[in-house]
Amino acid sequence: MNDTTQASVYPDARFWDRIAKRYSRKPVADQAVYETKLAKTNGFLKPTDRVLDIGCGTGSTAIHHAPRVAHVLATDISGRMIEIARAKARAAEVHNIDFEVTNVENIDAAPNSYDVILAHSILHLLPALDRELVRLHQMLKPGGLLISSIPCIGDFFPLFRYIGPAGRFLGVLPRVNVFSKADLDRWLSAAGFEIEEEWMPRPKSGVYLVARKQDGKRTES
Repeated sequence: MNDTTQASVYPDARFWDRIAKRYSRKPVADQAVYETKLAKTNGFLKPTDRVLDIGCGTGSTAIHHAPRVAHVLATDISGRMIEIARAKARAAEVHNIDFEVTNVENIDAAPNSYDVILAHSILHLLPALDRELVRLHQMLKPGGLLISSIPCIGDFFPLFRYIGPAGRFLGVLPRVNVFSKADLDRWLSAAGFEIEEEWMPRPKSGVYLVARKQDGKRTES
């Protein structure tokens, strides 16, 4: 997919492509919090797991977890982000990870394909989260896990619902959806998930959560 086609299919790809190099060099905002999330996620992973990482960006989180599982498919709408991620995986000599330029709706996956789906700092960027959660639920195996870190902007900056569209129109922001934690909980439940763990490192920060697909116990691969 060339840049022109990519931008027409995924309108926000142009924004993420433009900032990809700068994004890859930017330090993690809170290294201690990031490492805590990695450690928490490690505790849920098994060597036999097939993992899907949506909105993987430049791949750091996917590359960290890949040695602990059987395989990772890491996806993003930004081709330039994916290029950087592939280079980082080669440098790290991590070979059980594939990268693909796509969005959630276009991932080529049969129902019950994945043990774990990672969705960090991405759910608030999806165009229709309630619908996307249903799609993620379908792709998970019975009892599979959705692990996410997500800012519920409606709880601490509700005015962003008016600022965000203006920023997107000017090309300085991607799509950012404003919803509350109560909204997220309702959509997760409607899609068939049950929240198993939550952690908020500080007030008005993103929430790290683990939600389990509720149509049977998690099966061993």
